[in-house]
Amino acid sequence: MAGSHRAQRGGGRAAAREARREKARKRNQTIAAGVAVVVLVGGGGIAALNAFGGDDSPNDQKTGKGADDKPGDSKVLADDKGLLDAAGAKTFGGSGTWSVGSTTDGSGAGENDYVCQAQRFADPSGQRTWVRKFANPTTKDSAVQWIEVSSDPAAAEKAYDMVVGWFSQCASAKRTRLNNSYQLSGMGDKGWIAVYGQATGPKTRYRTVSVTLAGLATLVVEHDVNGTAPPKPDAVLNTTAAALQKICPQTGGCGTGTPTAKAVLLPTSEPAGFMAPAELPIIAAIDKPWVSTPSKSGNTTQCIQTDPKKAKATKYATQTYLAPGAKVPTEFGLDDTVARFASANAAAAYVSSVRKNVDGCQKRVVTAKVSSSGNLASGGVTGEAWEVSLETGKGNKAKFRMGVAAAGNHAVFLLFPVLPDLDITDSAFLDTLRRAAERSESYK
Repeated sequence: MAGSHRAQRGGGRAAAREARREKARKRNQTIAAGVAVVVLVGGGGIAALNAFGGDDSPNDQKTGKGADDKPGDSKVLADDKGLLDAAGAKTFGGSGTWSVGSTTDGSGAGENDYVCQAQRFADPSGQRTWVRKFANPTTKDSAVQWIEVSSDPAAAEKAYDMVVGWFSQCASAKRTRLNNSYQLSGMGDKGWIAVYGQATGPKTRYRTVSVTLAGLATLVVEHDVNGTAPPKPDAVLNTTAAALQKICPQTGGCGTGTPTAKAVLLPTSEPAGFMAPAELPIIAAIDKPWVSTPSKSGNTTQCIQTDPKKAKATKYATQTYLAPGAKVPTEFGLDDTVARFASANAAAAYVSSVRKNVDGCQKRVVTAKVSSSGNLASGGVTGEAWEVSLETGKGNKAKFRMGVAAAGNHAVFLLFPVLPDLDITDSAFLDTLRRAAERSESYK
């Protein structure tokens, strides 16, 4: 078999972007209709899809011919001998025997060969693509190796960056959350490992995937396994190192040193200081991905005081996360306000003032009910989360999850309206609050 030469694709996302803007406008109008809701949310803004690689990225139509019709000029990885075989797949570990399920070139490559893949090719003008899939009938594990060869190192780096962007956005995968990420060293030119949890029913399917740049090649290796907790990166680290050893003599970028994986937040195309959409919690009733929109930070009054301006933050901003296309009320969404203070003590003081204010809410507002849903006090992050209920008139109630946390001289405030069948667990919200605080440290 020979790899496929690929041509450019056409199309755009203008209609999709406008639909997201309209959804955000409707949400803001609905929120503004209730005084109690306005008091807490202070939302607003215009939606804009933060797509990696530009707003007008092309659609996923392959217009070039297959490998046998129009072979590429490059001889790099011209056959499938450089791919991992069944013996090489043993590095994934586990019992049982691994086998090769299928091997295809660019003409047979799909649009969802690995988790979060947003389109068929990362480099539309690349020389060739290889996809090999593996299976382990005993453990029910599966795996995939995907290689794209570019015409020159600059094009390969762009393709690599594209895949990293897909991982942080993860707009193509349903009910999928980025649990952990690791930066790689000692292998290839550079790389990442990301661990995703995907809700597929009573069990969670964990998909651990690496992307590495090796000279002219962008390599993706994925291992899928059912489990109760996110797996360590070791298996994919070892398999990626083995795969790179087989291809780098041809592609370049072999790397030196001992392959290692260090826990580091995955780069994201979101504004600095804000979470990647893929880091937001999974909600069973929603099969559309989260997307972000800049929002207007509101002045909170009445029961809950969270205004960073009054707390003398040197800078602050709010981002709202929505799920365009999902069948949800217009109030649905998660607001993330990030604030930078002059010092860590000032950020801690802000968290303390919010805690004190929330704890006294029931005394000031008779119809309010407040209960703590968890605390954070590790890894340099301190904070607390609550569930709040307020009467809005005529027997109606507004319910929210809210949380505040500090990391260094930064602080975050999260707000999530609780709607019928659209809630998350205490631990999921607390985990999101921690990730928001961790991300906030890059806010300048």
